[in-house]
Amino acid sequence: MINGKERMDESILVCVYYGPNGERLIQRGCKLANMLDCPLYILTVDSKPFDELDAEKSNYISRWKELAERHSADAFIIKDKESRPISKVIAEVAREKNITQIVLGQTAQSRWEQIAKGSIINSLLREIPFVDLHIISVARFLKNPEGQYEKGVRAYLVKEQNGYRLIFNHTKQVMYEGIFFKEHGTDFNNGVFKFMKDQETLQVQVHEDIVNELTNVDIDTNASNDDDYL
Repeated sequence: MINGKERMDESILVCVYYGPNGERLIQRGCKLANMLDCPLYILTVDSKPFDELDAEKSNYISRWKELAERHSADAFIIKDKESRPISKVIAEVAREKNITQIVLGQTAQSRWEQIAKGSIINSLLREIPFVDLHIISVARFLKNPEGQYEKGVRAYLVKEQNGYRLIFNHTKQVMYEGIFFKEHGTDFNNGVFKFMKDQETLQVQVHEDIVNELTNVDIDTNASNDDDYL
């Protein structure tokens, strides 16, 4: 996928992980690369061998490869069977490809994990201090052509005996923090809760304040309004 970009003083690396936010990151990286007329690389890292990935993860990778081809990315890079910290792998690729700007998503690390282990962002700043980092948050909007959902609001899930309850105030019992998209035309809290779990972006169905299970629902959650700008 060599595209022969002329400007070589800038080079973009997009780091994607499983979940719908990956496409959004690629789109943001493509906008940057087009603006700067520079090379674009897309990277994904997994601790498992590529041929042992389940169907869902394989589908994500196929979709990312398709987007890389469509946007004339210089390379789609898969680093599998990786036991090293993700920051080490990203830094290695950044040096190999002379990367000047990295696009990556909001990490799923809790504040306690960041204190205990150090955040991926801080690790990258130590490894490659002269590379610009673009941190893209979980999308705050749903692609919503039929007006099915209201604008997202911050919300939380707390564990209950048979599932999780949606609440809107932070307490010590909070298990997950995310964005709730309420369905139009309902008096109850029915809709979709979008959050991060184990470095993966998930969206789960909410019915009258209750999430029965943390099963990803197939809803297009790429950003609309906020993706029109860099």
